[in-house]
Amino acid sequence: MLIKHVNILLCRSSRMNVVWILVSCLVCFGVSSDGLSGNGTSRPAVVNVGAIFTFDSTIGRVAKIAIQEAVKDVNCNSSVLQGTKLVVKLQNSNCSGFLGMVGALKFMETDVVAVIGPQSSVVAHTISHVANELQVPFLSFAATDPTLSSLQFPYFLRTTQSDLYQMTAIAEIVEYYGWKEVIAIFVDDDYGRNGVSALDDTLASRRCRISYKAGISPGATVTRGDIMDVLVKVALMESRVIVLHAYPTIGFMILSVAHYLGMMGDGYVWISTDWLTGVLDSSSPLPQDTMDTMQGVLVLRQHTPDSENKRAFSSRWNKLTGGLLGINSYALHAYDTVWLVAHAIDSFFNQGGTISFSNDTKLQSVEGSNLHLEAMSIFDGGPLLLKNLLQSDFVGLTGPFKFSPDKSLIRPAYDIINVIGTGFRRVGYWSNYSGLSIFPPETFYSKPPNRSSSSQKLYSVVWPGNNVQKPRGWVFPNNGKQLRIGVPIRVSYREFVSQIQGTNNFKGFCIDVFTAAVNLLPYAVPHQFVPYGNGHENPSYTDMVKLITAGKFDGVVGDIAIVTNRTRIVDFTQPYVASGLVVVAPFQKLNSGGWAFLRPFSAQMWGVITIFFLFVGMVVWILEHRINDEFRGPPKQQLITILWFSLSSLFFAHRENTVSTLGRMVLIIWLFVVLIINSSYTASLTSILTVQQLYSPIKGIESLKETDEPIGFQVGSFAERYLEEIGIPKSRLVALGSPEQYATALQRGPAKGGVAAVVDERPYVELFLSNQCKFRIVGQEFTKSGWGFAFPRDSPLAVDLSTAILTLSENGDLQRIHDKWLARSACSLDNAELESDRLHLRSFSGLFLICGIACVIALLIYFLQILRKFRRTSNAGVVLDGQTTSRSKRLQTLLSLIDEKSDKSNRGNKRRKIDRSISDNNIENDLGRDSRWRERESQVYS
Repeated sequence: MLIKHVNILLCRSSRMNVVWILVSCLVCFGVSSDGLSGNGTSRPAVVNVGAIFTFDSTIGRVAKIAIQEAVKDVNCNSSVLQGTKLVVKLQNSNCSGFLGMVGALKFMETDVVAVIGPQSSVVAHTISHVANELQVPFLSFAATDPTLSSLQFPYFLRTTQSDLYQMTAIAEIVEYYGWKEVIAIFVDDDYGRNGVSALDDTLASRRCRISYKAGISPGATVTRGDIMDVLVKVALMESRVIVLHAYPTIGFMILSVAHYLGMMGDGYVWISTDWLTGVLDSSSPLPQDTMDTMQGVLVLRQHTPDSENKRAFSSRWNKLTGGLLGINSYALHAYDTVWLVAHAIDSFFNQGGTISFSNDTKLQSVEGSNLHLEAMSIFDGGPLLLKNLLQSDFVGLTGPFKFSPDKSLIRPAYDIINVIGTGFRRVGYWSNYSGLSIFPPETFYSKPPNRSSSSQKLYSVVWPGNNVQKPRGWVFPNNGKQLRIGVPIRVSYREFVSQIQGTNNFKGFCIDVFTAAVNLLPYAVPHQFVPYGNGHENPSYTDMVKLITAGKFDGVVGDIAIVTNRTRIVDFTQPYVASGLVVVAPFQKLNSGGWAFLRPFSAQMWGVITIFFLFVGMVVWILEHRINDEFRGPPKQQLITILWFSLSSLFFAHRENTVSTLGRMVLIIWLFVVLIINSSYTASLTSILTVQQLYSPIKGIESLKETDEPIGFQVGSFAERYLEEIGIPKSRLVALGSPEQYATALQRGPAKGGVAAVVDERPYVELFLSNQCKFRIVGQEFTKSGWGFAFPRDSPLAVDLSTAILTLSENGDLQRIHDKWLARSACSLDNAELESDRLHLRSFSGLFLICGIACVIALLIYFLQILRKFRRTSNAGVVLDGQTTSRSKRLQTLLSLIDEKSDKSNRGNKRRKIDRSISDNNIENDLGRDSRWRERESQVYS
């Protein structure tokens, strides 16, 4: 029984202990919760952060000092971390990617909440996978590989500018100076490859490209001999614009070898990424022999705005280093990185975060390993700390420190440096906001962005070779390779291009123009002509141009028309011949026969003139009938009066007087129309009777489209495709291969298996018509183009040859070459022209319209007057009769009123009779006085 009671007491005691433990945990949890939410009362005394970089490297030497000074400043500032001490544990990677990974993994075994570094992009790629797994943010102030900003590495933050912006700045410099191709020399690792890839993309968006990529081994075993082999290949390339993206040790070796090979002389352009300014800023002055190897080089440097804090830190830096080590942009970014971590950790504690770690079950499952992977644990507060890092916003030594949505620092900008003499000078700035400018980027942030070409500007640059003139940027490669210039083998119109029998040489107008243009260039252009075609028919010029993009030809020379589908794939020079499609058709001469007087006007015009003569005569008769006796009488007499008045007005010989105002108005306008018609008819008839006229039923391309007759075109010409595009069926198109086939097909005509017309380019047609007098160009030229020489896209040779062609045109050589090959015979000087268009109705439509409107208005006014009088007459009749008249009687009244002779007419006639009688009496009196005077005179003398 005693044992039983003891067991019961023990059980009760154990239950009470368990309850007590649970209550204690809840109380502790509540206190802990209150403490975490109460302004960081549970902050630890120390927070550990790691830092991994190469201590004895150019970046590492300044970064070490900057980080140590930043830690001091953070711990001395009571407003940050609020009593918690920041401890940064430094780890040297010794310029080794492997040691860098090992050092980073060591940090994962300790209680660090973040790691500053790594310095190397190669190490960053590997260790970022570990950071993702263990949720520890890595903040690199030196790894500039653009691909590290991808979504693949959420726990990697770059606290310096990405090479994506640096390469954009280089691309805009290349575009600013008008260069099209560059050569990239780079270290062949993640840093170099991905940086050059970004450069390639940004150049392509500006229609530029990297013509050659020269990779250098990133290892320490690379020798001057290896670099010399690479640079010798580069020297044989066409481009003279070289972008150097390397590490300082390899970069200086490349510049030294290039100087030894003469590649730092006149004509070359060297653009270095910011690795060089890192050395110049921290190790200046460099030895003179080192400076001699980089004269004229353009260098980029990460831009940091000038500020009071930056100047104070620079002064403090000089005291720390005794002036033996300068401060560069990487040191400033390393300093700000420490402050970024401090601000984020402070926000982390303010939000109730605790520093705790948990085991990674994935690592615990790995058995049979001596790596002790289980020592690495997951940072539980990693997501919250990462969020605070991305949301940080403060002003550091490098300016506003804030991340954009893509995890890049805001306002990327670079200084553009020119190495000259024993130092260097700034020639401008580049920013992602305003582009190239001679003013600091800060001056533009308060203004709207302006990336127009007119706003892009840099100071003058002293280029390699102490040259102040902008280098051309390319030369013909001195590798014994000649340009392969494709030339068509023509079987017709050989005056333009023809192959010399038994050789690969060519002659002709186009060849002479090309040779003369090349001779004007300030450099030699070694080339060879490569024939293209089967020799039996003219080749397709479009297919030949496409071979440039395939790499078979370096250019195409010949009678190549500049048309849209070809300009999409190649670049053309300035046109050296104006061209365009025209229509050639047979014609017949018109003689001045017995019916030539009808030819000045078209049939439609004659018809409208006749109608208007009758119409105007009717209108004048209506307006004059009631008040003018000359327009009254029997119907037959009135009809004759109308016809006579209409026809006699043509010669201004009408004898009838018009007395009404409306009639006179209509007659004046009609006589003006008749004057214009007479003048036009006389001029046209004179031309017909004195100038040789040619006639063709085809008037141009529009009349050809309206028919269904066959149309000829030259084999290989773009005319076939153009005619199809404007709606002419392919079944109507007939391919012709020579001028003789042109003549035969045109003479036969559509009825005998020939063609109605031939459509071809004007230079061919003019040569064809020089000895074919039976045909002429009809209509207008309906396309505008020219002939040029074709080269690959963005070829600098196309630009230089265009300038040479303009020079040939200005000095008259182009015309002399034209006269040499394309001199015309006497036939082409025949001044007979195809029949001018007859005078059509559309040329006089305005006159007829005015006349017609005047007639209609006069008639309306006249009939309104008649209706008004008719209404008064009808009302008076109703009052007298007292009854309403019928419709027929009203109509009879209206007609009688229209035909009734007006009193005005009677008074006018009486007045004219009185005037006539008075004049007759006066004449008789005068005759009487004369007779009496003669009688007296005869009596006196008798």
